[in-house]
Amino acid sequence: MITLKEGDKAPQFEGIDQNGEQFSLSDLTGKKTILFFYPQDDTPTCTVQACNLRDNYAMLISKGFEVIGVSPDESPKHKKFEKKFSLPFRLLADPSHEIIDLYGVWGEKQLYGRKYMGVERATFLIGR
Repeated sequence: MITLKEGDKAPQFEGIDQNGEQFSLSDLTGKKTILFFYPQDDTPTCTVQACNLRDNYAMLISKGFEVIGVSPDESPKHKKFEKKFSLPFRLLADPSHEIIDLYGVWGEKQLYGRKYMGVERATFLIGR
């Protein structure tokens, strides 16, 4: 369940991206950041979400935004997703749900009447 609300300070975190590089949110201090969470690489709705950001990436960068994606997938899977869809932004691996839990986007979901736990699709604007 998402517990952050407008005006809350963004929780700080560190993670590993699709290139195996360390990333810290503090690296973007003072920059506007779009932080989006999605359930899984290369699934229909997640792909639409990522490709929409890709298609608008030049405009977002021109307006001073950085774009960061987070899902429970591991870095090698993120790398395949990045290459397959020419994604120009960093994708962070969070298999232990540390970042996902910090932002409160892990919760109960329902699909075809079946309940299960998963990542709620969510986007946060940081530093605007």
